[in-house]
Amino acid sequence: MALDRIQACFSACQTDNRAALGIFISAGDPDLTTSTELLLGLPDASADFVELGMPFSDPMADGPVIQAASLRAIKAGITMDKVLDMASQFRAKHADVPLILMGYFNPIYIYGVERFLNAATAAGVDGLIMVDLPPEEDNELCVQATDKGLAFIRLVTPTTDAKRIPVVVEKASGFIYYVSITGITGSGRASADSIASAMAHIRNFTDLPTVVGFGIKHPDHVRAAGAHADGVVVGSAVVSVIADNLSDDGIAAPDTVEKAFAVIRELNTGTPRI
Repeated sequence: MALDRIQACFSACQTDNRAALGIFISAGDPDLTTSTELLLGLPDASADFVELGMPFSDPMADGPVIQAASLRAIKAGITMDKVLDMASQFRAKHADVPLILMGYFNPIYIYGVERFLNAATAAGVDGLIMVDLPPEEDNELCVQATDKGLAFIRLVTPTTDAKRIPVVVEKASGFIYYVSITGITGSGRASADSIASAMAHIRNFTDLPTVVGFGIKHPDHVRAAGAHADGVVVGSAVVSVIADNLSDDGIAAPDTVEKAFAVIRELNTGTPRI
């Protein structure tokens, strides 16, 4: 069912001649109540699929915006059990919207791999994006996750060459996540030409949908990337709404979630292809 949801999402968007819009948020940021309200409302705000970040204290691929979100969530008491409970609530409300957990292996290792995979499957999670587990470490998580029916989504970067891509995509499932910049989240922006070239190159090695993320903040960015990719992911632009609407003592303003939804609806205007 997990892979079915992902495939159905991209097929539906392809039929509509548009790129799928994925939204990333950090679980528990800035508090569990606000974060859960935001998560549960993302599909109604026009997100086609959701990436839920599992906060970690040392997120090496994340820029200042996402790092700060993770730290706020940790300070507010987020745990893996709470992340998985949020996932379960999401699945209870949204039967058909793909939900991907994104993060780093350390929290899963501490929680216990088998315990995590059993809980994630029971919660209705569709797939995993693990920033710090290359194919050489497949026995740590990828093999077990795939056996459970979870998609294991691989990252390809501008520096992933033609010799490396086949290794990266060999056991990938769900979709391929193209990190469009050689840097951290929220920094810089790739040109439309470079994205078009990368998408064509990656498709020489896999039939999986290709999704572009990192450095995409505005509807015109979404439009430029979505003209060539099967999907586009936005994270920092949404997480920034939370940061910009906190009081001095870290309390979210009452309209924070609705402001985030407004940004997402505007981002969605960039998904149709012309």
